[in-house]
Amino acid sequence: MDIKLFNTYTNQLELFIPIKPGEVSLYVCGPTVYNDVHIGNLRPVVVFDVLKRFLTSVGYRVRYVRNYTDIDDKIIEKAMKENLPESVIATRYIQAFETNVKSIASEIPDVTPKVTDHMNEIEHFIQDLITKKYAYFIDGDVYFRVRSIPNYGQLSKIQLDELRTGARVDIDQRKEDPLDFTLWKKTKQGIQFNSSFGSGRPGWHTECVVMVNSIFKQPTIDIHGGGFDLKFPHHENEIAQQEAMHHTHLANIWMHNGFVNLHDEKMSKSTGNLILAKDFLALHGGLVLRYLLLATHYRAPVNVSDTIVQNAQAEVNKILLAMRQASLQLQLSSIDISNHHAKAPEYFLTTLADDLNTANALTRVLESIKDLNEELRKKPFNLNSVSSVFFTLQAMLSILGLDLNLTILNADDKQLYANYLKAKELKQFNQSDAFRKILIDRHIL
Repeated sequence: MDIKLFNTYTNQLELFIPIKPGEVSLYVCGPTVYNDVHIGNLRPVVVFDVLKRFLTSVGYRVRYVRNYTDIDDKIIEKAMKENLPESVIATRYIQAFETNVKSIASEIPDVTPKVTDHMNEIEHFIQDLITKKYAYFIDGDVYFRVRSIPNYGQLSKIQLDELRTGARVDIDQRKEDPLDFTLWKKTKQGIQFNSSFGSGRPGWHTECVVMVNSIFKQPTIDIHGGGFDLKFPHHENEIAQQEAMHHTHLANIWMHNGFVNLHDEKMSKSTGNLILAKDFLALHGGLVLRYLLLATHYRAPVNVSDTIVQNAQAEVNKILLAMRQASLQLQLSSIDISNHHAKAPEYFLTTLADDLNTANALTRVLESIKDLNEELRKKPFNLNSVSSVFFTLQAMLSILGLDLNLTILNADDKQLYANYLKAKELKQFNQSDAFRKILIDRHIL
């Protein structure tokens, strides 16, 4: 199957051809773990989880890496405020993040490296850049010479002369050039790491490129992803360092997801315009959040409002109701719903092969839900037809990560349903309502 992905480096759709046949190397920039994440932080989690599921479903072996930045000025500030080690703060918010990830039915990536696990590699990488004259040392700090890279700005389409000091460039009078960025930062408070440059901590832009090299053991990977706001300066600076070190590009495909907006403004911890993921999940659940994030193409912004949330809830309920009814009838007919390996249909996979168009893929799901409801309404319904549509839907929903947690019926469940039908037949409405409530509570109806 031909797969086309939008490469934000070239600004065009490109046929995806992996470096190693049958294998995909995927790296996504993860969170800086100093606080609870908001729902916008979970968008790349959902997008690249679906990308991995889709690529796996069509036969690729995908190695998916997402990092944790577990040392940062904000983590140091939090640790000092709470009088705790930075590692305790980082561990707390890594665990909180992974709880959110699991709540939206996303899989934990194959590798989840922490910056503090790669300090030796980071030090050696920076030293090599100094030796090759791409970086320089000043009073405990190390900076990268941006103008040493002729094509700097190609990802973000930014011209060096357009950058204004103080807007997107850190002000530091000691730098050779205002555009140069930090590789190693001398710190005076909080945790410090010993290095040949002195005590301090690495710069953010160096961490990811080092982890890519260390984990994948190859100078170029297939796909590098993250939020749109990482294009500049973070990903631009990763590219510059890789070209300086290995004279090659860091990734063949760059994928960036759009923002999640609240009240038509980007969600941001700095402005307080946000909904914490844990609060949204407690109120609406993981299925609704995942559906909401998938219902818009990943490159477009998602505007969150009460209406959008209500619509997502309604569509999730529609899917749940049909799938539970079908699951019930199939299991009453002694069909095992948990051990079936149907393949997603070609028309569904083709939709995702078109730049991971999850919005159109959900449309295909809802069309099949309509077909399923039509089959269930037939008297008597055709068991083979219901089974076919149900298992096809199950395969599609699995790739989208919409985990319905359908109940596997035991003998008591089946007897309860029989009692419910009998009470309805005898017009014992109070009793049938009581049985129905139990069935709903057990997620059978």
